[in-house]
Parts: sequence; structure tokens; C-alpha cells
Amino acid sequence: MNDKRVIKTIKKVMPAVVSIAIAKHLEDLEKEAPGDLASTADEHGMVEVGGGSGFIVRANGLILTNKHVVSEPNAEYTVILNDGRRFAAQILTRDPINDIAIVKIAADKLPCLRLGDATRLELGQSLIAIGNALGIFRNTVSLGIVSGLSRSITAQSAPDAAPQEMRGLIQTDAAINPGNSGGPIVDAKGFVVGVNAAIVAGAHSIGFAIPVNAARRDLDDLDAFGRIRRPLLGLRYVMIDKDLQEKMKLGADYGALAVREGADGHAVVPGSPADRAGLKEKDIILRFNGQTLDRDHPIQDFLENLNVGNEVTLTILRDGKESEVKVTLTERK
Repeated sequence: MNDKRVIKTIKKVMPAVVSIAIAKHLEDLEKEAPGDLASTADEHGMVEVGGGSGFIVRANGLILTNKHVVSEPNAEYTVILNDGRRFAAQILTRDPINDIAIVKIAADKLPCLRLGDATRLELGQSLIAIGNALGIFRNTVSLGIVSGLSRSITAQSAPDAAPQEMRGLIQTDAAINPGNSGGPIVDAKGFVVGVNAAIVAGAHSIGFAIPVNAARRDLDDLDAFGRIRRPLLGLRYVMIDKDLQEKMKLGADYGALAVREGADGHAVVPGSPADRAGLKEKDIILRFNGQTLDRDHPIQDFLENLNVGNEVTLTILRDGKESEVKVTLTERK
């Protein structure tokens, strides 16, 4: 991508990129971490505790960002537009699976970005990441390429947060920093292809973005149902390989083994579609709608492309015998 093309794209995209400031009441912060914070509070007793990025996707003030950017308990969020205007952010919905949230501000006739198609990305393709780097440096731009596709990582939004597996990610060497979270990553024409999401601690030039197709699906859900809806199967599992087969003496070296989490957990969530279909702990799900399950193709990847109410066929291995069961997916809460 030559300099003129980069500059033209940045000028087109930048007006629709926003900063998201996170603030808490002084008394709440003092309860969480006692200390002398009064000097940092504003006239309303609010203390800024962080920041992230987002981008406008509808002229009426609809904004995409990361779920972890707007997940701080008891916090207030302020959207700062590229022209400096500030608006209180209303959180409309959060994706229960992907690290995506949709917020709204009381404004209209705003510049907005066009969503592209991440499935058309190719290795080596040029990308531009834009965001609020480190929560301090607004309108930060970095240039890179598509370094990898369909990557999977386990990430934490904070040191005390539970780890979350993130799959199907775009890997890029464009610089992505904590404050870039929620900002857009765009192609040469300025189409959004991903949402900046994560970095690998201690690594250089390795950043990840959520494919924009997941965000597009979330927007469609919001339009149709007023919230993001994701299908639930209700099964806890580990993917099987030859090592796990040998260790546990399993009847297959591929598939998903239904296992419980902890002594008091459930392999099959009570009342879930999997439970109603009769699945049991230690069942091995070999195929999902006829497609073989393995470490590179787990159940979650198939669920990503399905909707609430879809019926799926699972091929089960139990006590050495294969059988098929039909499961109707319900909404994940």
C-alpha cells in the first residue's frame, strides 16, 4: 500500500473512530482499593480508570467496540468523537461469545464506517489499525499485514478476569495496544474487516482482531431482536487427540468428549438442549451435522454459523456404539 493510498484511507476512516473513557465514582474506587484518589477526581467525583476505542457504524450513533472495554462494574462510559464532542454511552448489548459490544450515543448525522468481509482476506494483505492507544494517544494509526487467519488464543481482559478462548481471529503485525481495543482494522479501501481485540504479552508484532462478520451478525440480531442472540448447545467438552485417547483409553482419537468442570460441575448443562436430547457425561461427539470434530474443528466453530432454533444432528459414540441424536438449539443467556 503506497503512502498516498494510506493517507487517503486514514482521512476517510478517522472521523468515525471514537475514544471511550471509563470512569468510576471516587467512593466506589476507595472501597475497591483504598488510597488517596481524591486529587484525581473531577468536579462530579468521578475518576477516569481506563479507556478504549470504538467506531461508528450507523449515522444515528450506533458504535461497535469490545465487550471488555465496557464491562467494568459500576462504571460510566463516555464516548469522545474525533471532533472532541463528548456523549454518555448507553450499552445496548454484549455478545456472550465474542468480545464485542454495541453502544449508542444521543447524536445523529455522524460519519460511519462500512463493514467489509473478513472471509475474503488473504495472507500478506495490507491492513490499517486505528484506535486510542494505551487509552492516552487518541487517533493512533499503525500499518501492517494479515499475518495469519483463523487463529485461536486464550486471553484475559484483566489480570483477575477469567480466561476466555477466542477463535477464528485475524492475526496482524500492525501495532495493537491495550487502548486500541475496540477500534477498527480496515483494508486498503477503508472497509472494516476486524475489531482490534488482543495482544500477546511479551511478544512483538503479534496482534489479533475479531473478524467483522461476527460484528455484522450482532448488528443484525440487534435489529431483529433488540439484543445479541447466540445459540446454546449446553455441553462442556474437551477436544480429543491421540494423546488424550491413549491417556484416557477412549474409543476414538477425534471428537469432543463431554466432561464436567470441577467436582460440582456438569458435563451436560441441566435443562439445556444437550440435556433434553439425552447426552451424558463421557459421551464422545464424533460429528456435527455430518462434519468431523477435531482440535482444528471444535463444536464452537460450528455453532458460530448457526442461529437460535436451528436443529442439528450429532453423531455420538457411547459404550462403543455410534448413534445419531437431533438437538434444537436455544438461546444462550
